[in-house]
Amino acid sequence: MTTPRGFRDRADDSFLTLVGDLPELIRNLVVAEIEHAKNWVKGAAKDAGFGTGWMVVALFFLFWSIPVFGTFVIAGLSSWWPVWLSAIVVFGVMIVITAVLALLGILRFRHISKSQNPVGAVKQDVKIVKDVTDEF
Repeated sequence: MTTPRGFRDRADDSFLTLVGDLPELIRNLVVAEIEHAKNWVKGAAKDAGFGTGWMVVALFFLFWSIPVFGTFVIAGLSSWWPVWLSAIVVFGVMIVITAVLALLGILRFRHISKSQNPVGAVKQDVKIVKDVTDEF
């Protein structure tokens, strides 16, 4: 007897018949899971690609908005100071901000180099085990 989806009624099958069908069912399940994973990765990669593209476009506009903002600040300061002095002040502030951010980045990289990497930890563990076995 067949059900509407093409699956047959297994109620009358013997236990050994059901156990004998297990390898094929497990193989089908693994193949279906692998296909699902492939489709998921393909879709996720497509979404990540589009997301990356939009982020690059956003960063492009952000990159060009920074000089516009600097020009705006220079124009605003030039109402009180000469234009050349306004430009030097804005340039000096940008250099100070750049120096502070670079210093923070250098400190972060130094923090990374101080922490122990996993390969070094494994080597140290192997050395400890080797030293303990050499004692006996």
